[in-house]
Amino acid sequence: MAKIVIIGAGSGFGGRLSIDILSRELFQDSTIALCDINEERLSQIHDYVSRAIEGHNLPATCVASTDRMELLPDADFVVTAVSIGGAAYWGEPYASEIGIPLKYGLHQSVADTVGVGGVFRFLRTANEHLKFALDMEKACPDALMLNYTNPMAMLTWLHSEGSSIQNVGLCHSVQGTTKKLANGIDVPYEDVSYLVAGINHQAWILKFRRGGVDLYPRIREAVDTHPSFEEDKVRVEMMKQFGYFVTESTRHNAEYLPYFRRTKELRDYYGVGEREPVPMTLPERRKRTWMKDMGVEDDSEASVPALSPSHEYASAIMEARLTGEPFCFNGNVMNNGMITNLPDRCCVEVPCVVDREGVHPVYVGALPPQCVALNMSNIAVQELSVKAVMERDREAAFHACALDPLTASVLSLGEIREMFEELWEAEGDLLSYFEA
Repeated sequence: MAKIVIIGAGSGFGGRLSIDILSRELFQDSTIALCDINEERLSQIHDYVSRAIEGHNLPATCVASTDRMELLPDADFVVTAVSIGGAAYWGEPYASEIGIPLKYGLHQSVADTVGVGGVFRFLRTANEHLKFALDMEKACPDALMLNYTNPMAMLTWLHSEGSSIQNVGLCHSVQGTTKKLANGIDVPYEDVSYLVAGINHQAWILKFRRGGVDLYPRIREAVDTHPSFEEDKVRVEMMKQFGYFVTESTRHNAEYLPYFRRTKELRDYYGVGEREPVPMTLPERRKRTWMKDMGVEDDSEASVPALSPSHEYASAIMEARLTGEPFCFNGNVMNNGMITNLPDRCCVEVPCVVDREGVHPVYVGALPPQCVALNMSNIAVQELSVKAVMERDREAAFHACALDPLTASVLSLGEIREMFEELWEAEGDLLSYFEA
């Protein structure tokens, strides 16, 4: 019987991943331990998972607590999907992480991965997130951490340098993008094979094949005609100019680069528009979109939730770890030579194989140099952000913001410094650990 702890169970991942776990026969007698500091959300997710267990007459157990140390002992897996300091995409401090840069003329679309918003999300998240790993060292040192929290690359880097816990970062952009490409050229998804490597949210579809036949020529023909690509102008442009399709959506990619959001004309042309004001309460539309990104529809109100799996990797990784039957996926891990022309000491998203012995990254070799250059502009931001947290170095955090490609293309250094100071003040006590 496996024990799976989900920290941040009240997020969009808690209920969905629990259903994924229960949909696999191996885990139908498991213990799912839900943890969240929001008692109301925790109660809702506990009720949802319990309805699934009881409605399908499963021997599984679902327990819940606001104290993770009550749940961590003897865990086999720990899933982390949290937002520290406030809700992930509404309210404060997210509103300030969007609004303050916007006041200076810096238009961010999501601000959770790199960029000024991504840096400050990491700064407010990192100290608490590292505590998760250190608590695991005490309570369940052999457990595997599966992290879904953004900014993914920075947190994976932090976990790997700041603790001894086995960990891997998980994202659904590879699954979503490869399915999009298959749909765009009218090829059944189950018929394609692919090689994807780079960094999180900026990994490159290096190969896309069917029966050994290169499908890129068909993709290049389809991007200007197939409706699947109509709202994906940024990724289409990136492929045309740099040679390869990239994994994260047009909305996200536009803020990792200096080419698409500098002016209103560019934003309008590439379909990334003006950033809507951040809502101060949870918008229902956001909830539905979040579930769709995971490859399923939201059925949280169902009296007996269906045991229909999403395309998230977590439950398959857990099964492979316990059975020893290998499972292949794209994961976020420290490089250590997997991509030879990126630094060893950075987080990469590469093919991985998991079995009973753990997660094994796959050697990729060299990326095309233009792809490496684009990755490096984001890795520089990530490295300085991690340095800032590990060394309590506020100036390194400023350097991370100043080196962000979009920020540097819009603002002067003086403006970046002024914006940085205003953001630091807006985060308040969330950054007080820098003074400890």
